[in-house]
This record gives sequence, C-alpha cells and structure tokens, in this order.
Amino acid sequence: MTQPASSTPTPGKRVSRRDFLKLGMGVLGALAITEIAGASLLFLAPRSLEGEFGGVVTAGPVDSFPNGSITEFPEGRFFLIRAEDGGFLAVYRRCTHLGCSVSWKPDQNQFVCPCHGSHFDFHGDVENPPAPRALDVFAVHIEDGVVKVDTSRPLTREEFEANQLVYA
Repeated sequence: MTQPASSTPTPGKRVSRRDFLKLGMGVLGALAITEIAGASLLFLAPRSLEGEFGGVVTAGPVDSFPNGSITEFPEGRFFLIRAEDGGFLAVYRRCTHLGCSVSWKPDQNQFVCPCHGSHFDFHGDVENPPAPRALDVFAVHIEDGVVKVDTSRPLTREEFEANQLVYA
C-alpha cells in the first residue's frame, strides 16, 4: 500500500516564507538592540575632557596672543579675546538668541550670528538684536604664563564689564 503524498514539507528540508520572515525580523531586532546597547554604553562611559570642550583647554603662552586680537578655538567652542590693555576674555561661540554658532568677522570688527542676524562687538556685547544679551563667557586662568580656559560651565552675563577681563 502506498502512502498519499503530503502537501507539507518535511521538517528541516524547506523553510516557509513566513518562517523565513520571522527569522529575518528576529535577527534585525537583535541587531537593533545590540546597537542601542552599544551606543548607550559609549554615551555613559566617562570621557577625558582635558583639552576639549567641557574641560580645561590650554590656549597657550600669554605672549602668543597680541593685544587687540581674537583667536578662535574650534575644539573648545570659544574665542579668546586679548583686549588692548592686555586682559583676556573667553567668549562662548554660541549665540544667546537660539544657540547658533557665531563667527568673528575681522573686517567688520564684530561677531556675527548667521541664523538671525545678531551682531556682537569686540567684547561680545549685543549690537544688533534679536540676541537678548551678551555672549556667554568661560572662566580664564593664567598659570605660569600659560592661558587656560575652563569650558565646563558657561557663565551668563547681561553685558561686558571691565572686571570680566583676566590679567597675567
């Protein structure tokens, strides 16, 4: 007696489309969870901030900054201003209006925000709104003739005052 032909495949020989899609979705889900876990661990891992934004940035020797100059530190996200009288001021390059990055325009002698047109003078005071106040500053320290800027915490200010300058 012969057995009737079965329409279902024998296990292990063929995989149905439904089973293949389930397997594929499971693999993709596991991959996504692994990526999220890896990114979370990298985010939570402690980072050395020495010399980077969020830590202390060594700008350089006092003598390397001429009076009346502005030097940009892109990694530190600030501009180091050396006033005409020799004082130092580190201004955050983030506009106080909506947080766009300002740039120094030496030909105009001002900081300019490209997003909404705010302008700031040499010391970061608002010249043209909509920015509500002067650019934020970072603490400047001079140790053994070397300028160091602590970018861990921006300090807000309404306007520039001479006591904000740090002298060697």
